[in-house]
Amino acid sequence: MGPERGKEPAGPSRESCTDPYLRCAFHGAALTALGVSGSALLAHSPQGCEYLVNNAFAAQECDYMETMTVCTKLCVDEIVHGGEEILARTIREVKGLPISALFVVSACGPEIVGDDIVAVCESLQPEVKFRLVPIASPGFKGSQYDGIDIALDTIVKRLVAEGGKKVPGSVCLVAPHANANPTWPADLAWVKQTLSRMGIPVVATLTHRTPLSEIEHAASAETTLVLSHDAGQKAADSLAAAFGMEQVCKGIPLPIGMTNTQRWLAALGERFDARKPADEMVSEGERMVTATCRRKWPMSRFLYRTPAAIVADATVGIPLVRFVTEEMEMTPELVALYSSARPVRELLERELGSLGLTPKVVYGTDVYRTRQSLREVMPRVVFGSTIERHASEGIPVTYVVEVVRMMRQFRMINREYFGYTGILNLFECVQNEWTMAWRSKEKRYRAKW
Repeated sequence: MGPERGKEPAGPSRESCTDPYLRCAFHGAALTALGVSGSALLAHSPQGCEYLVNNAFAAQECDYMETMTVCTKLCVDEIVHGGEEILARTIREVKGLPISALFVVSACGPEIVGDDIVAVCESLQPEVKFRLVPIASPGFKGSQYDGIDIALDTIVKRLVAEGGKKVPGSVCLVAPHANANPTWPADLAWVKQTLSRMGIPVVATLTHRTPLSEIEHAASAETTLVLSHDAGQKAADSLAAAFGMEQVCKGIPLPIGMTNTQRWLAALGERFDARKPADEMVSEGERMVTATCRRKWPMSRFLYRTPAAIVADATVGIPLVRFVTEEMEMTPELVALYSSARPVRELLERELGSLGLTPKVVYGTDVYRTRQSLREVMPRVVFGSTIERHASEGIPVTYVVEVVRMMRQFRMINREYFGYTGILNLFECVQNEWTMAWRSKEKRYRAKW
């Protein structure tokens, strides 16, 4: 007898493999630190961990002509006896770099053996011209979301300056990089364009191509706007406690889909006394989406009430529930999210309640639990990644719409999911999967001419 509908299974057996969707905290800290422009990152780690830094480098879309990464490349001797000496030597070797800050991020090995990266950085600070910022974020401290929170906490405490005059009606953007949309910089760009049209100045972005001077003046913002449901909330709470920065749009899904976008824009318009531009953007966006759909004839009409599954991070996955239900008119039968924090659970439960849905919900899912859930629910459409395409083998899943990383197809141009153009981008993802699914995988036809 299977598990009760709507509840998580007890867990996989000992023989099963639980493959995580998320990288470790070390990766999350590197992803955050590399969002500071004009800086460098020193990975105090074995060479193997440097691959996590390289992946973070690509995710932040760093320019290799402007951003540098360094690694102490610890070997057995340093892991056993400590690597503080090689860390100090490496910092001295790069002291001529034309950078504003060097983020020193420690991995599991040096943290287990007891390397004190804070003490090393403090002792060497007088010898270098740039800021030394130690971040103790070994992989065993949790997932990449925990690493993002650790790095943001360090940035807020060490780099954000106290005092300074507040910029009226301004905002500080937090954690845009904690987003499984592989082209998330487009989401950030849409948010900035939206705020600009409303006349809301952005004081700082924590973090993406953010100069150190911008971070130092982050406390001059009146408000914070967290652009992720997976990480960044702790940083917003710290900024509120230390500098009195109010958090806006808290507790509502991010702007993916018609209703979520309208609600998100309305909340901004209400807070910043910008109701008119907010209403105008809603009217223009809805007309644009409606007119485009009339002309392009998306195939969503063929998927009415089709059972669907959503496997994603909370940032994309939670607002996608309403999009799939209202815009695609499907029936979500499974929602599996990578994270499991209480705010994530509360937000998803409110969304499901308002929509009158009772799907199977899995928090903190891994590949094994996703596959088991797909076998139980048997959806026809899955919104997820390439991982779900493989996990669905042997299960009669007709379409796997790849909307979150990892993806088979590399996207050269960033395309947002936020806002009204984001709706069309998501429609196009579904349209492409619909088209590719009809291509014969077994027979090729010759032309008659």
